[in-house]
Amino acid sequence: MPKSILIPVAIDHEPLVAQKLATARDLLQPGGKITLLTVLEAIPGFTAEFVTVKSENKLTTKILAQLKQQAGDATDIDCRVATGKPGVKIAEVARDIGADLIIVGAHHPSAMDYFLGSTAARVARRAPCSVFIQRAETPTS
Repeated sequence: MPKSILIPVAIDHEPLVAQKLATARDLLQPGGKITLLTVLEAIPGFTAEFVTVKSENKLTTKILAQLKQQAGDATDIDCRVATGKPGVKIAEVARDIGADLIIVGAHHPSAMDYFLGSTAARVARRAPCSVFIQRAETPTS
């Protein structure tokens, strides 16, 4: 059973957080720690030149508040926001916190994913620990 589980939370996958937390709770060793992490990509230099307000600080604060809301009153959940390339940064944070498992979300694949690649695939290639790729539940008709 893992004692440290990292759960990356993509802004566009927020509905999947509850599923990933439930999975983490099922797998977490008693007394273990869960870390919720959102990675924000840096604004490219050629674009940053045209931005007059540093939105990064406000966005970081807003995202951190959303993560804490997802964590609720749980004392065993740490929330973090980092900047970088998600596929690389998630693996770095996992290494830094000594994660035993990363639970990363993935949407159902489409042709576009095969051309662009996915964060889940990048994390799986770079992770210093096991990676559990959790797909969003699809409603049945």
